[in-house]
Amino acid sequence: MVTRVTSVTSLGRNGLYDWLIQRVSAVVIGVYFIGMLGYLIAQPNLDYGTWKAFIGSVPMQIATTLLVLSVAAHTWVGLWGVTTDYLTGMTLGKSATCVRLVVQMVIALLLMVYVLWGLVTIWGGA
Repeated sequence: MVTRVTSVTSLGRNGLYDWLIQRVSAVVIGVYFIGMLGYLIAQPNLDYGTWKAFIGSVPMQIATTLLVLSVAAHTWVGLWGVTTDYLTGMTLGKSATCVRLVVQMVIALLLMVYVLWGLVTIWGGA
């Protein structure tokens, strides 16, 4: 009998989904920064008005929203892996599960604050 080991705190519920989420989010982050670098190179006399119009355009707001969500997902999968691998019974003893859950809850809370703050900043609510 094969028993599937999963974790309630895993974003994708199994390793394949987590792997896919991390790779797709890495592609989004890479494409965003390459595009941003290309824009900055193509605009040698960039001023505040041009930058504000560019960053405030709807396509850039959508792209930046995807960036914020990708960074959060990428961070969660990566730090979930680190906490799952290193905060174990071998390193922390009997309190490992409790410590790991607390650390993961703090990370999740910080990522939620980051996403909400980013969305408010991008879409002009602040």
